[in-house]
Amino acid sequence: MGEALGGLKRTNMCGELREENIDSKVTVMGWVQRKRNLGGLIFVDLRDRTGILQVVFGDKINSEAFKKADDIRSEYCIAATGVIVKRESPNKDLPTGMVELKGESIKILSESETPPIYIKENLDASENIRLKYRYLDLRRPDMQRIFMIRHKTAKVVRNFLDENGFLEIETPMLTKSTPEGARDYLVPSRNYPGMFYALPQSPQLFKQLLMVSGFDKYFQIVRCFRDEDLRANRQPEFTQIDMELSFVDAEDVMSINEKLIKKVFKEIADVDVKLPIERMPYKTAMEKYGSDKPDLRFGMEINDISDVVKDIDFNVFKSAIDNGGSVRAIVAPNCAAMGRKQIDKLVEFVKTFKAKGLVWIACRDNEIKSSVSKFVNEDQTKAIINKLNAKKGDLILIAAGKNSVVFQSLGALRIHMAKELNLLENNKDFRFVWVTEFPLLSYNEEEGRYQAEHHPFTMPMDEDIQYLDSDPGRVRAKAYDIVLNGEELGGGSIRIHDTKLQEKMFNVLGFTKESAWERFGFLMEAFKFGPPPHGGLAYGFDRMIMFLAGTENIKDVIAFPKNQNAFCPLTEAPNAVDEAQLRDLGISTKKQAIK
Repeated sequence: MGEALGGLKRTNMCGELREENIDSKVTVMGWVQRKRNLGGLIFVDLRDRTGILQVVFGDKINSEAFKKADDIRSEYCIAATGVIVKRESPNKDLPTGMVELKGESIKILSESETPPIYIKENLDASENIRLKYRYLDLRRPDMQRIFMIRHKTAKVVRNFLDENGFLEIETPMLTKSTPEGARDYLVPSRNYPGMFYALPQSPQLFKQLLMVSGFDKYFQIVRCFRDEDLRANRQPEFTQIDMELSFVDAEDVMSINEKLIKKVFKEIADVDVKLPIERMPYKTAMEKYGSDKPDLRFGMEINDISDVVKDIDFNVFKSAIDNGGSVRAIVAPNCAAMGRKQIDKLVEFVKTFKAKGLVWIACRDNEIKSSVSKFVNEDQTKAIINKLNAKKGDLILIAAGKNSVVFQSLGALRIHMAKELNLLENNKDFRFVWVTEFPLLSYNEEEGRYQAEHHPFTMPMDEDIQYLDSDPGRVRAKAYDIVLNGEELGGGSIRIHDTKLQEKMFNVLGFTKESAWERFGFLMEAFKFGPPPHGGLAYGFDRMIMFLAGTENIKDVIAFPKNQNAFCPLTEAPNAVDEAQLRDLGISTKKQAIK
């Protein structure tokens, strides 16, 4: 290091120099953002992770440094020494814009070829190019700000949890494959040929074991792995803020996490989160917003109008109600003037969510137009309008059918309309809500059995345990999700700590006693030895950073992410390995070219 720097020592970061530093002699180091040669003077914008400082070299300042400065190009890594002086032409848009460095010496630490991407904010380049040259992408100031936010957030979280009695304890990365919803990443064992470790989808079982161990409050900022098809904001490896607490109920877990959220969003984003955060039962969320991740930043709530339309002689409405479904509507404000082509697009949109179509009523200034005026008379139409408190200029959109389809289609339409109307465009409001009382189980038609909505260790609501045998679909869980602006930020539950209840749960899920012990025996064995009542929660840390940094792309908040095909353009992983390595593991493969 000493040889490379020629004895130079950096005294200051580029972005920290201000007027109070005038007349100080400093040495700064960084990358050349831009160079401007004005003949007798050369101006260099020098960048490090704290910001940009203007350095000026001149023949009259130091002729040798001036000559050397003429050789540098963008992204050269250099060191410059000189005196801080007041700028003749201040740049008020730059934090360091009142001063500049009068360059008395320059040392080129390393040269750079012309970069394949521009090192600038708001870069417009293809994602694969950015990921292939990620080390250059990460030089960009907007990207570096994100990772400073990530660092600071992790620090705030650790400090808060430490102050509240949590212990940070690491859990294994090489563990046993257990069914948790997604496919496991498997790691072959050389010592046990034909056997595999699994990378953890979460530390779920181990954090419960830590409660059996008596640690009382555990947390970990931990990497998790899921081998699943990637959607817009999923990555095969991601980070959780994971925690578990003993001797608590759901309210205890939610309360401590509300305080954590308030602390993080105040310190990182200067946002005041009002406590307590609203609680909303799952049933209410589905009925009003069509989603268990409700976005509360705008209205357009779903309304049940089945009671108003039940006697209308219109088969679409009648068959929905007669078959146990419902007729529900949203009111799109100031959309009555929408043309037929625009409304037809909305009809096609809801069909992607299995809805058969949409009924619409436009409350125009001089008339009321309806797509079903042949079947629904004027009085019946007015009754619908009155039920929904629709005003002149509003457009009513109605869906009928099975509740699950109506909820899903109108919930998605509600979000779609909010985007179309730009209701979310400049809406920086942070609207938190706890969604509670989730169904414990859902019925899998293909497999002909119930499956856990959360995981097999979730505690049922006390008053619903009686229905586990007779009506499993009716049972609610002591589960809770923290939702922010229509996205799940985190989720958790109170766990089953009674061995007999856990065995009953496995039975309801279709496990034989033998298969349950084969997969989860180590946990069930531990539960023979006085497990405490316990529960926990895990946040998607990457998703939290997305909100705090104001980005909608998860790849922006992970230093070295994979692309949508779970491939790393930078390292070209996954890739083939040496035959000798495979022989050691007793594995043979058919080689396949990576695309």
